[in-house]
Amino acid sequence: MKSATEDQNRRLLRARDAMDRGFTRPLDVPALARIALMSPAHFSRQFRATFGETPHRYLQRRRIERACAKLRDTDASVTEIALEVGFDSLGTFSRTFTSLIGRSPTRYRAEATPLRAPVCFVKAWTRPTDAV
Repeated sequence: MKSATEDQNRRLLRARDAMDRGFTRPLDVPALARIALMSPAHFSRQFRATFGETPHRYLQRRRIERACAKLRDTDASVTEIALEVGFDSLGTFSRTFTSLIGRSPTRYRAEATPLRAPVCFVKAWTRPTDAV
């Protein structure tokens, strides 16, 4: 028999998986809360308690993580990458990128080199965290 906590965690994981799959699309807390079968306020509180960050911050980090890979591995412009990973404006993308990575997207691209390792290792090594 499943405990209430296990059931809640599965529903939160379902919502997080939806964020991982649909990170390029506009996502809002009420839609994610419906996936988790929770009210928006309860979903936000429980998501943060379970995963250590708000749903919005998780989605931002996921988008920036993908942008880092594209900056390293493609010649697409920064604007193209920003739009491709789900940001509506270059300014918001640059501000969020700098906040999480600690340098601008252009500087990141200039300093980064493609990593030749299995994708799972590259993702672990390059996962963005809040720059302080």
